[in-house]
Amino acid sequence: MWAGEFGSLRCLREVPVEQHPQELSTAGLIGLTAGKTITNVGLRWIPFFLPNLGRAFGATTAALTTALGIGEMAGLLTAAAGRQLDRGAERLIMTTGMGLVGLSTVLAIVGSFPTFVASQFLLILGISLYTVGGHAYISRHVAFARRGRAIGIFEVSWALGLLVGAPSAALLIEGISWRAPFVAVGIMAFVACGFLIRTPEDPNLARVNPARDQPLPTLDPNAWAAVGASAGIALAGLTTIVIIGTWLEEVLGVSTAGVGAVAMGFGAVELLASSGSARFSDRLGKRRSTRSALLVICCGLAVMAAAQSSLLIGVVGLILFFVGFEYAIVTSFSVVSEALPTGRGRVLSVNMALGTVARGVGSVSSGFLYEGFGIGGPAALSAFGAVSAFYLLGRVASD
Repeated sequence: MWAGEFGSLRCLREVPVEQHPQELSTAGLIGLTAGKTITNVGLRWIPFFLPNLGRAFGATTAALTTALGIGEMAGLLTAAAGRQLDRGAERLIMTTGMGLVGLSTVLAIVGSFPTFVASQFLLILGISLYTVGGHAYISRHVAFARRGRAIGIFEVSWALGLLVGAPSAALLIEGISWRAPFVAVGIMAFVACGFLIRTPEDPNLARVNPARDQPLPTLDPNAWAAVGASAGIALAGLTTIVIIGTWLEEVLGVSTAGVGAVAMGFGAVELLASSGSARFSDRLGKRRSTRSALLVICCGLAVMAAAQSSLLIGVVGLILFFVGFEYAIVTSFSVVSEALPTGRGRVLSVNMALGTVARGVGSVSSGFLYEGFGIGGPAALSAFGAVSAFYLLGRVASD
């Protein structure tokens, strides 16, 4: 199946979509999404099992969230990929990213806190490269009027990473050890990397790419507003997401197995939200519907902050939060992809870089805010990110 999915991308030639419109095939999109699901499985199970990793590494919650935040800073390096993306090297960027995800798991299973920090750096860099390569590839082959659907399907992998990764990690941790999820992700990543290597770049790509011999444009105010809004959404999401597992266990009394079950439920909710983005964002308007989703995020955060020790109220707040965040972040990628069509690869790579900075700030801050103020601390910073994104999206032209 994998060979067929990735192999189907080989026939897609990089040509200017305005002159030679050629849509990305369904099989090709499925292949891209399957690869991103692997990378997201490697990322998404970790925040829900910070207490387990803390016991394994002898680290505090604040130390672990700081490690996650340092890892997020690796995404800054993706800004350097913009030139290559605008010259058609999406496949090379994605292959490199997948390989780095595999290498990150090798470092993680060593079992020391410093190697865990290094593994998170490689993991985020790998995920960022694969993601921005996929966004650039989709944006090149799918017209903006239909791009919300394509990127929405691609980003279903974010929800699948939680839906599959969290319960699987719970079973592996309880049945084997905390190392088992890392080993499983590493095997899948290296296998996927092999399939990507077997489908090389189209040799005609360099000749037909119009950006090959042209200077890359600089980002204009419209592009910066779109990128800033996406970064605000990233801050709103990760600040609270990385602390959820700890909050569920310490305040709401959920066990390790229970955390896995709850996470699976949230993954299902996210899947509905990302599917909703794929189905409705083109019809409702990408910018307008993203702003509406940001309001849902704020409602969810308010309910979480008021939950105290009530599991029912806390879960209701989390559902609202996850629905709003998933729809907002997925749809914002489509907005960013059209903010500067003549330099799409550069805009997407800068967006990924700034998004990782925002996630890094949120991750580092969340542990200290949680220890000082409870869930209300991270929720307040998340709300700030959501409000900032709402304002910036109002300054973006494309919808």
